[in-house]
This record gives sequence, C-alpha cells and structure tokens, in this order.
Amino acid sequence: MCRWAAYRGEPIYLEDLVSSPAHSLIEQSHCATRAKTATNGDGFGIAWYGDHPEPGRYRDILPAWSDCNLKSIARQIRSPLFLAHVRAATGGGTRRDNCHPFVHGRWSFMHNGQIGGFEHLRRPMEAMLDDALYTARTGTTDSELLFLMALQFGLDRDPLGAMAETLSFVERLAAHMKHEVLVRFTAAFSDGIDLYAVRYASDRFAPTLYAAPMGPQGGYCLVSEPLNDDDDAWVEIPEGTAVVLGENGIDMRIFHLDPEIEAKRALR
Repeated sequence: MCRWAAYRGEPIYLEDLVSSPAHSLIEQSHCATRAKTATNGDGFGIAWYGDHPEPGRYRDILPAWSDCNLKSIARQIRSPLFLAHVRAATGGGTRRDNCHPFVHGRWSFMHNGQIGGFEHLRRPMEAMLDDALYTARTGTTDSELLFLMALQFGLDRDPLGAMAETLSFVERLAAHMKHEVLVRFTAAFSDGIDLYAVRYASDRFAPTLYAAPMGPQGGYCLVSEPLNDDDDAWVEIPEGTAVVLGENGIDMRIFHLDPEIEAKRALR
C-alpha cells in the first residue's frame, strides 16, 4: 500500500508535509507505521496549484528518500493546495507513468488501495472511456484508470457522485464477471479549488485516512498516517466517509454507492 498527504488552506511550503515533520512523507517512504508494508520505494510524486488552473507536477521512479531534488523543491514551493504521494506498487511496473498523482486538465488524483482481480476487469473498464480519455491513459495502474473513469462519469459536474458511480461500476462489473468483489480505496483529488477525499472498501478494510488542522487558521491536511506523535491533533476519518476541504473549512459526509451495492455490502 502507498502513503500520501494533501493540504488545502493558506499557502504553505510543501516541505511542511513532505520533508520537515518528524514523520514526514519522505520518512514514511522508508518507515511507514500504519501500513501493511513499511517501505514505499516504488516512486513518488507531487502536484501543486499556483497561478494557473492546471497543477504543476513532479514525479520520479526513485524512492522519495533518495531523490536529491525533492527536498529542494519542497523547500522552495509554496502552495495553497497540493497532493504528495509515495508509492508501494501493487500492480503496474515501476515507471514514471505509474507514479501518482495523476493529472488531467485542472484535476489531480492520487490513490492508496487496490482492485481485486484487476487483470480481469481492466479491459471492460477501459472500454467505458471515450476516445479522448482513453488516449490520455499513459500508465498501467488501476489507480489511473479509476481517475479517468471518474472523469468519464462526470467528475467536473459532481465530484463525489462521479467517484461513487465509478466504484459502483467496478463492483457490479466484478460481480457480473463472477470475480471476487474487492475494492479498497482511499483517495484524494482536486480541481484546484476544493480538495476531496474518500475512504471506502467493499470489505470494510479501507486504507487509513487522518485529518488535522495545519498552517494558518482554516487550513487542513489529509494524510495516510499522522505526521507527528500529537495524537490529540489527528482525527481518523471513518470508513465509508467523504471529505471536502473548501472555503468554509472541512466537511465530512457519508459516502454512498449505488443502493443495490450498499445493500449487498451490508450482508458481507
């Protein structure tokens, strides 16, 4: 499983999440404490928003702890909204195109989790994309494909609704093809204005997600695991929850899938 961190609020330096804290994202890349694997060395990436609608991005296949440029970049760049990710590959080779965050237009996306039996579901999932989005796919991961499907299903119009429709489609597809229904999904995504996150799993074992205030008043960060030992500062986001960080602060709500999917999930 991967580790990630995201922030929205008044501009802060990327290093405030990526490299400076005692348990920063770089530290988590070789010593994660709340994941199945302690090492996340299959690449890293950061996406940040500034003066343009589309995000800037820097990714590489090196482990985050060994990239000589990452700490320098994180120390110099300030942003009001950014996503950062260190990868432990569960599928797809170690190559730059498979490193998160993924971007398309003004949207950025990163993911921690997996789709069970993805090798059987990949082709019909790709068939749901129109030509433009299919051409935009450059990597081989389930994460990138989930992002493009959410764009196909209306991420611009209804971000949380599109993500729910995407995961509902995957679960229905797996059931239809007589494969195990297994989706574990903790993701962050943004249009450069609001920051969204979802923690969901079909088997109720979703990857972890925590939130805490950060930076000037009104800023928040979302992380796979806390950046320090101040347990009182960190709130664990419950499984089956969506988070929206916007102008009015943090909003948490129940993340609903298709009612039929929810009914079957309740029986598991």
